[in-house]
Amino acid sequence: MPRVDFPLYLITDRHQTVGRPLLTPLRQALAAGVRAVQLREKDLGTRALVDLASELLSLTRERGAVMLVNDRVDLVLALGADGVHLRSDSMPVSAARRLLGPERLVGASAHSAEAVVRAELEGADFAVLGPVYQTASKRSYGAPIGLRPIEEASRRCRIPVFAIGGITPARVGEVRQAGAFGVAVISSVLSAADVESATRQLLGAIAAAQGGS
Repeated sequence: MPRVDFPLYLITDRHQTVGRPLLTPLRQALAAGVRAVQLREKDLGTRALVDLASELLSLTRERGAVMLVNDRVDLVLALGADGVHLRSDSMPVSAARRLLGPERLVGASAHSAEAVVRAELEGADFAVLGPVYQTASKRSYGAPIGLRPIEEASRRCRIPVFAIGGITPARVGEVRQAGAFGVAVISSVLSAADVESATRQLLGAIAAAQGGS
């Protein structure tokens, strides 16, 4: 099973870059220390997505980071990306694992501790659980779930659990204390006026929380 050694998981959304081309803040975030990016541009056609994925894969390779593609196992295989991230209503984790084999990462989105348990049983390498706090980008997924599912999932599962939804440097400590391995973010990095500074603040908060755990 591939090793999940990145505590900060950056998810893309080119609509949240305050007018900048998506690769601009991604390049800055990678320079500041991001080591895992999920390409999640659900409204792009396949050709445009392939072009963007190819460019991003070059950037992540340069920085020694991993790149996962949201939901598209076919693109992972075609491009040689590092793995896939599956929506909660996507193909089963077990099917993606059969297609990708043991060497590529399979991440799974979850909105409950039970969903994390299922993902682990089916072969996921990690899960992203939330939304923990109120956030505009996750409003369609319902009310915030709070910290209790993080605590339960982390207690019941061995795979790393990433907290998502309204994550800020000030909140990193409490999600880590609840048992989260790391955090997943979108707007707190991509929408920041100073992407490198925002990234370093999150990484610094994670390091501080790890030191105190």
